[in-house]
Amino acid sequence: MLAIIGIVVVFVMVFGGFVLAGGKLGVVIKAAPFELMTIGGAAVGAFMIANGGSVLKGTLADMKLIFSGPKWKKEDYRDLLSLMFMIVKLLKTRGVLALEPHVDKPHESSLFGKFPKIQHDHFALDFIADTLRMMTMSMDDPYQVEDCMQRQLKKHHAEAHARAAALQNMADGIPALGIVAAVLGVIKTMASINEPVEVLGEMIGGALVGTFLGVFMAYGFIGPMAARLNQIHEQDGQFYTIIRDALVAYLQGHSAPVAVELARGNVPSEVQPSFQEMDEHLNSLPSDPLAA
Repeated sequence: MLAIIGIVVVFVMVFGGFVLAGGKLGVVIKAAPFELMTIGGAAVGAFMIANGGSVLKGTLADMKLIFSGPKWKKEDYRDLLSLMFMIVKLLKTRGVLALEPHVDKPHESSLFGKFPKIQHDHFALDFIADTLRMMTMSMDDPYQVEDCMQRQLKKHHAEAHARAAALQNMADGIPALGIVAAVLGVIKTMASINEPVEVLGEMIGGALVGTFLGVFMAYGFIGPMAARLNQIHEQDGQFYTIIRDALVAYLQGHSAPVAVELARGNVPSEVQPSFQEMDEHLNSLPSDPLAA
């Protein structure tokens, strides 16, 4: 919602100020479709040249986040902390082998199935399952496990931020493409140099619309969208650090409540459940984590 309001404010302030200052929108409206075709088409083509298919698809999928906000909400962090509590409790009471069936087929696991949104997130599910699988192979050194998990987080972080960086690169290039469109307009004008001054003036005005739209699109929309995506990926990335912190805390010998509390500290402040909220919620969970 805030992004939509921002878009409206940008349009109203820019074009409203132009009209109130005595500007005529007719020239802009007439030239805009052709200038947008030149600038937008070239920007999309350059984006395709500069990036692979995975970045292209990922960026398109990420656009909805600009309007919906981060994927993980407060209740999702509460669910993840609850899941980690159950896992650590099982590890403490029954050992890592009790989790082996759930690790082998996490998408069919009744334990993970208690939290569908987490179960349907491929990275979160694989991140947990792969780490628990390492533990079943007697890899229980907390420093080694933490290092391995950190490397996976770093890779995922880099892949996510590559999409925001690609969008920022597009924003950086669009003003130059606006100049290209303007130069083409000037070339068109020079080819009609024998026309009356009124006609030439309108043609030059139309050419300058290209420069305007390039700068307007870059700094009014695409650049801010890239910045917002970067913020969202940064916040959503914290979701996965909770998994790391809880499992490393278990390997360091902490109990399930302490492991969860240590992990809760990494939850972004705006969606962080309080200690009392988590305590009440954890007390309401079934005593047997594997109970249906």
